Amino acid sequence: MNSGDLTLSKIGLVAIGRNEGKRLHQCLSSIIGKVENAVYVDSGSTDGSVEIAKSLGVDVIELDLSIPFTAARARNTGFEFLLQKNTELNYIQFVDGDCEIVDGWLNKAQQKLDENPNIAVVCGRRRERFPNASIYNRLCDLEWNTPIGETKACGGDAMMRVEAVQQVSGFNPKLIAGEEPELCVRLRQQGWKIERLDAEMTLHDAQMTRFSQWWKRNLRSGHAYAEGAYLHGKAPEKHWVRESRSIWLWGLIIPLVSIGLIPLTQNWSLLLLLAYPLLTFRIYWNRKLPRDLTAYHRGCYSLSCVISKFPQLQGQFQFYASYLQGKKATLVEYK
Repeated sequence: MNSGDLTLSKIGLVAIGRNEGKRLHQCLSSIIGKVENAVYVDSGSTDGSVEIAKSLGVDVIELDLSIPFTAARARNTGFEFLLQKNTELNYIQFVDGDCEIVDGWLNKAQQKLDENPNIAVVCGRRRERFPNASIYNRLCDLEWNTPIGETKACGGDAMMRVEAVQQVSGFNPKLIAGEEPELCVRLRQQGWKIERLDAEMTLHDAQMTRFSQWWKRNLRSGHAYAEGAYLHGKAPEKHWVRESRSIWLWGLIIPLVSIGLIPLTQNWSLLLLLAYPLLTFRIYWNRKLPRDLTAYHRGCYSLSCVISKFPQLQGQFQFYASYLQGKKATLVEYK
């Protein structure tokens, strides 16, 4: 049996999406003939996404509209469906509907999991399909470029060991964002490892062209940081505690202190605001950024990291406001 046959027999694929249209067609076309067990889980699309998936011969599940949509809920539903259909599956490749699986990735990911029974999740390099279409797309591409090797978390595109996902009861369906890192926290608590391979995995189409989209995306991140810290912020994990503290420091405390002390310091407290350009320059000269990155893109990335503290602060506020009022958080969509 060749490696292709092994992939077909051992791997299932769950694609999730909402109004992805052409991007979904590219996503599902990239796996036709490579996996026998694939399902698309739709979260209330109105653009013909369901019909696109069916036309490609992929199983489709349309989520119940009466229950709030979350990516975690969609992934769990697809995961359970595939295992009911084929109980012999060892691995599940999760992919967002706006991503295309790169040729060769499934075999590389499967081989890594086959050779390392202590690894629960493998992911690779996600790239933006059109990084030059907008500065926001470029920022996403830089965000995806995380270090190779053992890591703490993965993103929405990853291959996971069925046994490990079952052990921790899958994704937390209540989370509106950050569900993959939260799942990885629970996996690592059970002794499993997460690995990022030096391999191309997916092509992603962010389709971000407006500042408002960038703001909403970071607001969602802030919400995820707050909820992650609330769920797993205690020692030794301290999940997203440092990130949340940074958001409150730069998004609220420094501006509040700087402005609030003006009457007592005769405006000298405004010098605290110089911390922002200093932080921007510090990020600009970060050695971890790609060496071939242009000065312009390096500057945009640095500035984005600093300004993002403000929409992320809004996301933190929204999480705690919902929590205190006992309300369920709703999806934050930037497309």
